[in-house]
Amino acid sequence: MSDNLQLIDELLATIALIEVTPDVFEGKSHDYVGSRIFGGQVLAQAIMAAAHTLDQDKPCHSLHGYFLRGGDINQPVIYQVRRLRDGRSLSAREVTAIQYKEVRGKPPVEQVIFSMIASFSPMEDGLEYQEDMPVYPPPEDLLTEQDLKEENVGKVPEALKARFMRRRHVEIKPVKPRNPISPEPMKPKQANWLRIRELGNQPVAIQQALLAFSSDFYLVGTGLMSHGVSFMTSGLQAASIDHSMHFHRDFDLNKWMLYDMWSDTTSNAKGLNHGQFWQDGKLVATVQQEGLMRLRVPKS
Repeated sequence: MSDNLQLIDELLATIALIEVTPDVFEGKSHDYVGSRIFGGQVLAQAIMAAAHTLDQDKPCHSLHGYFLRGGDINQPVIYQVRRLRDGRSLSAREVTAIQYKEVRGKPPVEQVIFSMIASFSPMEDGLEYQEDMPVYPPPEDLLTEQDLKEENVGKVPEALKARFMRRRHVEIKPVKPRNPISPEPMKPKQANWLRIRELGNQPVAIQQALLAFSSDFYLVGTGLMSHGVSFMTSGLQAASIDHSMHFHRDFDLNKWMLYDMWSDTTSNAKGLNHGQFWQDGKLVATVQQEGLMRLRVPKS
């Protein structure tokens, strides 16, 4: 099996939930970003949990979620789905993600790590409008994220090199790469081309779950750009606080998609970040996320 197919198998295994009881599902975690669960994983699993409770095959058209606690990759996540509405077209679901924290000498403590409301609706004909797709260099002219890591690995501390060089499960080509070691302040706007090559023909729920998974890469970092800060900056504490997503049109993650991102404000140790996914000239999804951004300067 090729390395790429192994990565895809890991992705699909991550979102293949186990039904515990009706409307309750269990998801396993993978080390995507470290000992804490990657926010994109929770988003993807929550979408799958909600989709499993639909009596009709309806795509998600919007979701709004809050990351309430950091999750532990060594513990399974339990997704409890509440059926809020099943109308002729619209269906709404509330999803609560729970982990159980071990406490010495006491029963495990239930902790809610994520909460989401999602709405589902079949595609239908109607009024159509969108802005023009932004113009950027095509993916064929750009280096992959992995190529760029090779160029910078010599500047990374030895203890961080192995994690820095790990392959991403999503193939990403930054349009204008930043220096992750010594970033300069710049306008908080960036774009990536991305795809999951060899994903194959997948149901719409899996495509949407994996697009939500992919949407959590780079988005919080957009708000850091104007400050000349990166995730490798000493003293930085950064995390996703909330995440909303609207799905507008069909797409295919096997093919290149443009992820255009920008931030219009940072304040009170938080940054508000926006993103749009484009494919073949079509706006297929819109994302918004607020991220925590605390920079603790070491005391002299």
